[in-house]
Amino acid sequence: MEEDQDQTHQKDDNSREDKERKTPKDEENEKVIKENENLKDQKISEYGQTVLENGNNEHKIHLLSVIGEIEGHEVLPQHNKTTKYEHVLPQLAAIEDSTDIDGLLILINTVGGDVEAGLAIAEMIASLSKPTVSLVLGGSHSIGVPLATSADYSFIVPTGTMIIHPVRMNGTVIGVTQTFEYFEKIQDRIIRFVVSHSKIEYEHFRGLMLDTKQLAKDVGSILVGAEAVEKGIIDEVGGIKEALNKINELIDAKKAESS
Repeated sequence: MEEDQDQTHQKDDNSREDKERKTPKDEENEKVIKENENLKDQKISEYGQTVLENGNNEHKIHLLSVIGEIEGHEVLPQHNKTTKYEHVLPQLAAIEDSTDIDGLLILINTVGGDVEAGLAIAEMIASLSKPTVSLVLGGSHSIGVPLATSADYSFIVPTGTMIIHPVRMNGTVIGVTQTFEYFEKIQDRIIRFVVSHSKIEYEHFRGLMLDTKQLAKDVGSILVGAEAVEKGIIDEVGGIKEALNKINELIDAKKAESS
């Protein structure tokens, strides 16, 4: 019994000695590691962003979540789930500038929102030189449609939905010809973006946008899972497994081209 106690005291003494042997550099490294972990947790909780880096392919993939409503120039109520474009745009620029990030995976579950902000994010994603893959979970409605198509390759889960409808505006609207023409120009920008980043044709997409038979008391279309693929808007039906496999495949292909 006394021998066991002596061994326990010896272990405690060794542990104290190990702590005392830590150099200022070791302590600084530990501090940096802890700060990075805290920052990573903060990015997940506040912005829905993180970096996936534990895969067998040794790729660093930035994960971006587009959820709730796309917030534009006006601040939405605090109880609304939002994706703020002033957070997303700098992050996308940082991804493009980074030599560590190999690709971008975008998870989408949005009801739509500000047209200008949504198109700005979509254009930024489309202009990245890094491989990009989008995955529609739940829904990608309204301005969420261009966001889903902005990636190099897009997926939608079997129960995922996409609602395509004409541009709407809140507040006072002046009932003149110029207002109608302005709406037409906004819709044309959206249609041309989707058409140029998917397989659907201009008139077909415009027809879905102005359909009067699918939505009660409204115009537009709702597509569920495979329907979005059949129409040529989304590339493939799949989930997170397929999306991760695809982004790794695109990264490998890009690295092979560069070497």
